[in-house]
Amino acid sequence: MAARPPAAAAAGASDAEATGTVTIAGDGEAETVQRWTPPAVVIDPQQRRQARRQAELAQREGRLYASAEDAIPIWLALQALDPDDQAARRGLQRARQTLLLQARALLQRPLQQRQALAEAAQIALVLLTLAPQEEQVRALQADVERRQRVVAFNRAGEDDLRAGRIGENGDGALQNFREALALEPDDVRARQGLAAAESGLIARAEEAARAADFAAAGVWLAEASNVRSASPTIADAFERIEVIRRQILARLRDQGLADLATPQGLKPAREKLAEAMRIALPGDEAVALLRERIDLATYYGSFRPGQVFSDPLRDGGLGPAMVVVPHGGFQMGAGLTEPGASDAERPAHYVRFERGFAMAATEVTVADFARFVKATNARPRATRRGHSVVYDERSGNFIRRSGVDWRSDYDGGAALANQPVMHVSVRDAEGYAAWLSDQTGFAYRLPSEAEFEYALRAGRSGRYPWGNEGVPPADTGNFTGGDDVSPSGRHWANAFVGYGDGYWGAAPVRSFKPNPWGLYDMAGNLSEWVADCWHASYRRAPADGAAWFNPGCRARVIRGGNWANSPEQTRAAWRQSQDSDTTSARIGFRLVRGI
Repeated sequence: MAARPPAAAAAGASDAEATGTVTIAGDGEAETVQRWTPPAVVIDPQQRRQARRQAELAQREGRLYASAEDAIPIWLALQALDPDDQAARRGLQRARQTLLLQARALLQRPLQQRQALAEAAQIALVLLTLAPQEEQVRALQADVERRQRVVAFNRAGEDDLRAGRIGENGDGALQNFREALALEPDDVRARQGLAAAESGLIARAEEAARAADFAAAGVWLAEASNVRSASPTIADAFERIEVIRRQILARLRDQGLADLATPQGLKPAREKLAEAMRIALPGDEAVALLRERIDLATYYGSFRPGQVFSDPLRDGGLGPAMVVVPHGGFQMGAGLTEPGASDAERPAHYVRFERGFAMAATEVTVADFARFVKATNARPRATRRGHSVVYDERSGNFIRRSGVDWRSDYDGGAALANQPVMHVSVRDAEGYAAWLSDQTGFAYRLPSEAEFEYALRAGRSGRYPWGNEGVPPADTGNFTGGDDVSPSGRHWANAFVGYGDGYWGAAPVRSFKPNPWGLYDMAGNLSEWVADCWHASYRRAPADGAAWFNPGCRARVIRGGNWANSPEQTRAAWRQSQDSDTTSARIGFRLVRGI
């Protein structure tokens, strides 16, 4: 319960007159002072002159009313002997003025207020006895009583502060100090009390902030801002609380980042983020950084979207350059009205990847594949069979030619080391992936159809990988161009009119610009094996981007255009079935791995 001043301390002037008392509020019990009765003085009428000299001396020495030897009792005794005694009248008048000045000075004393107020009250009683109707005396009496109430309210407020009752709910220290200021607006002690109450509320706000309860800190600070108008301490306190907030958020950020560096750290890092988001202001940089890192860890592990890396091989050197593909979703397949589309490309359906993956920046090269063959003594399908399908310059057709395997170019000649490897079956591609997985310790594999089309489109939509334009943008890939010319001067009968890339046959990898995700030759150069088995449509196709595979299937899938495809076969949704033993000058592959 809040402290309140004693009831008598708030009594008005009429109560004092009726009871003949004035109550002084103090440290303990209220003190009641009786109306002043002059000390009895007996003066021999023959000794009046001597009595006047004694009164004058006492008045000069400041002895005014306490004893029978003081000025006022003597003056009163002289006046009783002779009501017309002018010296006594003048002496009493001077004494009253002196007492008035003394009382006013006591009321203004900043220290030892209780003692000063008691003396001022005693003087007021003396003056009330001498001149009860005098205006100045009545005013002094009112001031003493008002001052008593001010002191009482201040002391009650101070008691509340010591007990922790600041009074934010309309009671306690704040109410007492405001009552005091309502009586005396310039009272220093009450103003200091309000400042102390304000500091108490600010301390509560800072304590709440240190406990990470910034909602409560805001409430306490709002209460503090209502104590005094335009108080500069509020702005300082707000800044201190914001410093505490930033320190806590920085600690949570650092702890969350440290969690992410541990194998099972994603869950505790998310807990740190939840706590940080609870206390952060909108747009906080520490929270944004931690959320970004958690998102990256969730979707990419220790990688970043667009990052390029190569895994070291156990036998020395590096594996193929891999690009981290961003997680997300896309509409896979062809729409009902897409020109040139087949039922095998429908229905169009939404596929979402909840986690990113890494895809080889280029098709596997002849040099890459040679290392695998040498390390494993592998005999790829075309080598065992003794032939593959090549382009025949004389007839302008694709024919089977003996002596062609993974070391051969599109026409059966020797391939360059930096050309994409062709004349490989899907089994050969899977064998290379198994070897690379063993060499690196990571799971390499063929991409699923969904992964391939997602990476092929690279965030774009439209009929072709580059959009709906009927001609590929310049320098974007090795396509069947109307301006391409074979060594003997042949031109394609079905080609992109007005496009030429300078190649007849597969181009070395990285000969053209990459797509927006940093992947080369996704739309052209060679069509590529994917992990899926062939299905005649997308009905019941996986929605998570996984390969649609039936163990033992022979009909497999190739995706992406090539250097000898028609424009319709370069569409983003185009897909084709191939026997798993197929080898050709138009088919290669690339790999993906999880991250």
